[in-house]
Amino acid sequence: MERQDAIDIFLSAVESVHPSKLIGEYLSVHLDMLTIGEHKIPLPSFENLYVIGAGKASAAMAVEVEKIIGKYITAGLVATRYSHSLPTSKIEVIEAAHPIPDERGIDAVKKTLQLLQQVRQDDIVLCLLSGGASALWCDLPDGISFPEVQTLFNLLINSGATIDEMNTVRKHLSKIKGGQLINHCNGARVFTLMISDVPSDSMHVIASGPTAGDLSTFQEAYQILQQYQLLEDISPSIRSYIEKGMRGMSPETPRQDDPMFNRTVNQIIGNNHKALLSAAAKAKSLGYHIHFMEHIINGDVNSEAKKLVEAANIYTGGKPVCILQGGETTVQVTGTGKGGRNQQFVLCALDELIELKKQGRFNNITILSAGTDGTDGNTEAAGAVINHDTLSRVIRENANIDEHLENNDAWHFFKKYGGLVVTGPTQTNVMDIMIAIVK
Repeated sequence: MERQDAIDIFLSAVESVHPSKLIGEYLSVHLDMLTIGEHKIPLPSFENLYVIGAGKASAAMAVEVEKIIGKYITAGLVATRYSHSLPTSKIEVIEAAHPIPDERGIDAVKKTLQLLQQVRQDDIVLCLLSGGASALWCDLPDGISFPEVQTLFNLLINSGATIDEMNTVRKHLSKIKGGQLINHCNGARVFTLMISDVPSDSMHVIASGPTAGDLSTFQEAYQILQQYQLLEDISPSIRSYIEKGMRGMSPETPRQDDPMFNRTVNQIIGNNHKALLSAAAKAKSLGYHIHFMEHIINGDVNSEAKKLVEAANIYTGGKPVCILQGGETTVQVTGTGKGGRNQQFVLCALDELIELKKQGRFNNITILSAGTDGTDGNTEAAGAVINHDTLSRVIRENANIDEHLENNDAWHFFKKYGGLVVTGPTQTNVMDIMIAIVK
């Protein structure tokens, strides 16, 4: 029962941050007034309205935008991940690769910039951003080839770098990220609606902040590559490009106080916290006490899994309890297996539960970790879930957990022993949800 409860709680969290639940809270038209967030814009005050965007949720966001203001849209174009497209009438949807970009991601940027060439100062640009946009909107700096950028993205993803660190590097190898997209909007008013997939909810990090003033520098991008020992693995042209930027030979990303942002408004409409609140409401309706972990996690998957298991094991409040946590762990990929950070998290948790049982400190605990976007690593699963039955079978069959952990091969483990959580594309993305249920 607890296993299905954990899945139901997770699904409730995902549903609460779907664009169909979010867009209508921030976008409306009444009489002759367009409302975007707290801003009211008389319809006669602008000539045209263009919609652009990128991310795993961008197609679903576009659908909802068309429902509300479809007849006022002049043209639009959004980029989303393969298999995430939805039918639209005025806003074109391009599918591209994620997390390693492909040529379609480059085409999406080119077509978006071509669309923006039509924009004038009296127009409005509505930008729809969600997690995944950093890969789905891909452009090439001068003198750098596409395979070199693909290699860099892959190295960053497998290095153990945080999303903030990865996006710092990405912003300094782009002409649209880090606030630079505003340069292409010809002075028009720009309103950006964001679904956050970063622990800090920082607007300059979400989707690599194409419409937000930036805080990072070429120097920081270089230091990140140095910290994760990637300088020798990236192409000489990328290294040279960043080094030239450090010497001032390429312009830095614009700061937050740059006047270019005077007609730009950025608004977060959904995040991990909102999803966790919905998860808590669902858990409460199922009869659980609620306990929130204090922080959004973004650390190493092994240590974070152990922390959640230990917190569940020593919990002394009212039971049964549902312990909720959100965030996005990091994984330094050294193996060749199949899996993702959520499956790795649950497998680490299972390993820790076995150790507690050996010590005689074991409580009946169910653990789930899954991505709100419905995908986890290079698999079709969103994550995994384990309970006491999983633990008993693994001990009985003397399963080799360490081998699967070391090879980053959690998917094959859960394929054999059960526990994969498969949702398909959810059309949203607010990082991951971790759930521990203690009877």
